[in-house]
Amino acid sequence: MNLPLPVAVAIWVVVGLALLLLVLTGRRRLATRTRHLVPAPPQPPLTEGELGELVVGPVEAVYVSSTLHGDWLARIGAHGLGDRSHAEVGVYAGGVVVDRDGAEPLLLPAATLRAAGTAPGMAGKYVGRDGLVVLTWQVPSDGAVEATTVDTGLRTRHRADSDRLLEAVRPLITPSEPSAKDHP
Repeated sequence: MNLPLPVAVAIWVVVGLALLLLVLTGRRRLATRTRHLVPAPPQPPLTEGELGELVVGPVEAVYVSSTLHGDWLARIGAHGLGDRSHAEVGVYAGGVVVDRDGAEPLLLPAATLRAAGTAPGMAGKYVGRDGLVVLTWQVPSDGAVEATTVDTGLRTRHRADSDRLLEAVRPLITPSEPSAKDHP
């Protein structure tokens, strides 16, 4: 059956719009669902001097996403934490700043860092052979939602940068007692 070209194009446009609507609806539901689980992350200071000395950076990376700690498929959609983007990562004496393209910079204060390591993948991004740098940190309570431990995944552009990033972050890590919201 041959359809006239305008009819065929109209069908494809309708199908495309329906798929786009499904994706946007799913993202909105994910953001709504996780907004009650994860507080808004702290805002980075207006001047980088407030974070102390720059230890490493900026390191080119891809911000993969943030997930609930221990459940690397539980992507957090709230507060823009689930959106993949290009980023520059800076490690300062006072914490880590992930400056993401198209999103607010993400501040991981040194006092909230719990672990730093590598993983082969998380939340829809599999790179193999421990290709992601994973920073575990506790998002402080914002008054409405309790503090929650999350894993933030970064894929550095160069393998050597992963090692430099880990070496710079590990001295900042503060061991702590797991909270009730920490997930295994």
